[in-house]
Amino acid sequence: MATGRCLCGAVRYEVVGPLRDVLICHCEECRRWHGHFSASTAANRADLVLVEQAGLKWIDSPGSDARARRGFCGECGSSLFWDAPDRETISIAAGTLDGETGLRVIAHWYVSQAGDYYELPSDGLPRHDLSAQATGLS
Repeated sequence: MATGRCLCGAVRYEVVGPLRDVLICHCEECRRWHGHFSASTAANRADLVLVEQAGLKWIDSPGSDARARRGFCGECGSSLFWDAPDRETISIAAGTLDGETGLRVIAHWYVSQAGDYYELPSDGLPRHDLSAQATGLS
């Protein structure tokens, strides 16, 4: 079972099912939300158990074509979740997971919106101009 939390511990979670490998998102919203591109895993919504949620806050993601909302800790500001209502999965910021995860990065998406201040890595991974949903990786 995977566990994770925000920086201050006001939001803690467990994932009782499998995690998807990590997708790197270069979209403008993720860059603004995380301060850089995002690295996210995902789990079935029913497998995410909020152990402590006193600090959990949600904000609509204004430019999301999936009508998503973003979950964060209102105490320390940690970015935690991306939740689209029509999906069975919820995305989890990979950096909030505890310990060794065994996950690996499998693709880059929204590379058409990558910031001009960095170069995409020469990692040989698939690159997509669109979202993970459009590529079948959601």
